[in-house]
Amino acid sequence: METTALPESAAATRVITPSILYFGTPVALLTTRNEDGTDNLAPISSAWALGQTLVLGLGPDGRTGENLLAGRRDLAVGLPGPELWPQVELLGGLTGRPPFPGDPRGRVTHEPDKFTAAGLTPVPSELIAPPRVAECPLQMEARAAAVRYDGDGEFLIVEAHVVRVHAAPGITVPGTQYIEPVAWSPLVYNFRHYFGLGRELGHSSRSQTPRASE
Repeated sequence: METTALPESAAATRVITPSILYFGTPVALLTTRNEDGTDNLAPISSAWALGQTLVLGLGPDGRTGENLLAGRRDLAVGLPGPELWPQVELLGGLTGRPPFPGDPRGRVTHEPDKFTAAGLTPVPSELIAPPRVAECPLQMEARAAAVRYDGDGEFLIVEAHVVRVHAAPGITVPGTQYIEPVAWSPLVYNFRHYFGLGRELGHSSRSQTPRASE
């Protein structure tokens, strides 16, 4: 029987055991409402969307998880651009929930006012209580429909329904409801390193975004 030789790139693999599988997902900034009426801001690096539903993964030990588990299900989701990576990295070391003995979050600094600490601006939402992050070009108001632990009890899985989308005019196609992909680059967290998008390579046959060249 004749066999087909595998491409060299396919044959040259190694079995590895990465400590994390952040293989490249957009960073999101989540704002939730605290029990005392103040707001908490936190970055996450596991987020994806199906239609108008966002699926978010986050640790259960921070203030965001505490707020959602307590039934305060409104959340603002901001997608920062690549230029905001220093603010995102700073936020990653802050917590709205004071550290406690044996805290699995490691070395974190308690900071109740993370908007100010990160140099970001809260802007009122229209349909939910928590504010949006003004510096994020793409902002979504959402409500969590389901909050549950993953199979191992290590993370929280959040299903949130988007109720309103705000976009900076510069990343939209004028006169339409579309985001202009050439103008929009999310901040991507790739194996704990920050990246933006490169140049456009092409587009799906399902794309309905108007293009000047077509």
